[in-house]
Amino acid sequence: MANSIISRGQGVLTGEGDASELLQAGFTQKGLRRLIQQYPEDSSAGQIEQYINKSVGSTVSTVSVTSKLTTSYPLDRLSNGNNLIDLFLETEDEAYHQAFESLRQSIDLQPRNFENGLWYYTYKNWSYLDGMYSLAPFYSYYTGLFDADNTTAIADILLQLNLLWEHCYDNQTGLLFHGYDESKTAVWANPVTGASPHVWGRSLGWYLMALVDTLELLPVERESEEWICLLGKFRTLAGAVVQSADDASGAWWQVLDQPGREGNYIESSGSAMFVYALLKGMRLGFLDLDASNDSQDGKAATPTPYVQVADKAYDYILHNFVVDNGNGTLSYNGTVGVCSLNSTASYEYYVQRPINYDSPLGSVAFILASLEREIQDEM
Repeated sequence: MANSIISRGQGVLTGEGDASELLQAGFTQKGLRRLIQQYPEDSSAGQIEQYINKSVGSTVSTVSVTSKLTTSYPLDRLSNGNNLIDLFLETEDEAYHQAFESLRQSIDLQPRNFENGLWYYTYKNWSYLDGMYSLAPFYSYYTGLFDADNTTAIADILLQLNLLWEHCYDNQTGLLFHGYDESKTAVWANPVTGASPHVWGRSLGWYLMALVDTLELLPVERESEEWICLLGKFRTLAGAVVQSADDASGAWWQVLDQPGREGNYIESSGSAMFVYALLKGMRLGFLDLDASNDSQDGKAATPTPYVQVADKAYDYILHNFVVDNGNGTLSYNGTVGVCSLNSTASYEYYVQRPINYDSPLGSVAFILASLEREIQDEM
């Protein structure tokens, strides 16, 4: 799949793609970097490393102008920061340094709501789950390497994750709604919490991946109160994700709080993200051997092994979304296009968004899920 992405020239910023092009570049870099870390001796490793360099290089000029970042690009821009840091550490090229410093400075310049929560984009007081995968791992990686004594930065990372949890937590499912409007004036905003009305699968996937990656990178002691609190959120949400898997397919719905409703469907990017986060959480020892989530009546649900759930979902993804093109390349289907809260945020909106064939937001998630599955198979 990685070689197929490269053959299609995806994950390289051209300025001619859709609104998620900068996110696609950063996400592609992360997936490919993870691959060559796992298989450094693979015959494709050199080609893949060169392609990471090409993708990172395509973003340097765009992300180096700090003043434009907060008005032109959502928090997704920060997904490029991790590999900019990696390439700077490898090469000491000052262009990479300037680029990731610009990204870091842009966090401080990002508008915030009354509670100090970062706006996801230019929509006043709106915060999305989506941005956390790009924000929290980069913010953690940068702070650990270059600003380790900055306890304010660490507190800010946790605050952003916590505010979304506090506003968006759904007591019925244990999942998180797509985002919230702190001013509670958006047409979709819950009058008490400000939350949007539905649980969008991929936004929750971004958030769950953010939790597991941040637990790995956050520069605090693992016995610390901060880390244990974050771990608790990951375990709680992972348990709820397990409970929300579709019984038949084992994968996850586009709109997770409306399982089986007419028009709803199993979506490929969010499903792969959940597989990655669950298997990585198991590998790093962040999850118990058995997943159990309190049922809505307060009684403990039947324990379900995380790996068993992830494996069932992965097998469904492999046989239903991965397409063998017959020419040595693979394609990936079933990935919904961008879903924004700059909309009605209604059920109909989410299920009527277009499906994108070969979207890197799906195929890279599949790579990450596959890498974790392959590690698991070797254990």
